[in-house]
Amino acid sequence: MNLHALRVFYTVAKLGSFSGAAEALFISQPAVSKALKELEHQLNIQLIERASKGKKLTLSEGGQALFEHARSIFAIEKAAIDDIKSRTGLKRGTLVIGASTTIASYWLPPYLANFCTQYPHIKVEVQVANTAHIEQALRDCTIDLALVEGTPTEPHIISKHWQNDKMSIVIPSTFTPDKNLQRWLSKQNWLLREPGSGTLEISSKLLTQHAVKVEESMQLGSNEAIARAVAQGMGVALLPNVVTEDLVQLGKLKRVSQQNKAPLSRPLYQLHYKDRPSSHAAQAFEKNLFNK
Repeated sequence: MNLHALRVFYTVAKLGSFSGAAEALFISQPAVSKALKELEHQLNIQLIERASKGKKLTLSEGGQALFEHARSIFAIEKAAIDDIKSRTGLKRGTLVIGASTTIASYWLPPYLANFCTQYPHIKVEVQVANTAHIEQALRDCTIDLALVEGTPTEPHIISKHWQNDKMSIVIPSTFTPDKNLQRWLSKQNWLLREPGSGTLEISSKLLTQHAVKVEESMQLGSNEAIARAVAQGMGVALLPNVVTEDLVQLGKLKRVSQQNKAPLSRPLYQLHYKDRPSSHAAQAFEKNLFNK
């Protein structure tokens, strides 16, 4: 198989655009079309549905299967390049970490500081997004490893339990719950994260387990925004303790607990893409995560 043509196909499929692939690969658009035609001829299969103008490009069933193989092939290629570069005793190279917002803000910094002290010549980049976006970046091989709250849905992604994150239901300091706490909480306006957030995923599960029914809700894009909105009396929320600690200490929020219920917490996971061997830098950082 012509690897150049495969790379062209993979780039078109990933970007969803012939012109975008041409720009990314520094070739002309006719060259992109030619490479795809040659690959389809070689494999004797149509890879891309020829959509009408203005419609989104889609892959055929065979094209989708080839895209998954190509993703693994180029992930291994990148890992090989990273491995060769890292064989200078971790004296140079780049490590890209994907982290969900809360982890990047509160849990990751001490591990980054420790790693950068040990390996000062490794350039470290951190991409911050919600769990769904981080998982997609891992699949696209634009990050080396990930730290998230939610569990992965992609079968090619392997998760490893890292640590637990304590959580609490928080309410404005001016609110006074009824004796029937579950019924009172069910009547409140709940401030929740957006779909794809690991915090939303685990919050929904924990609230169901504690028999709290969310009848009214508002969506906000970060845990910090939710915490401050709760402090302003806009509703109640289930948030990590690390996010709310300062506001609790200032008396702007208070935590509530349900009697005879286990403490709330969520697991944090380290993820990696199983078809991509870890670079030396990624292996060193993972060791740092579990030895600290």
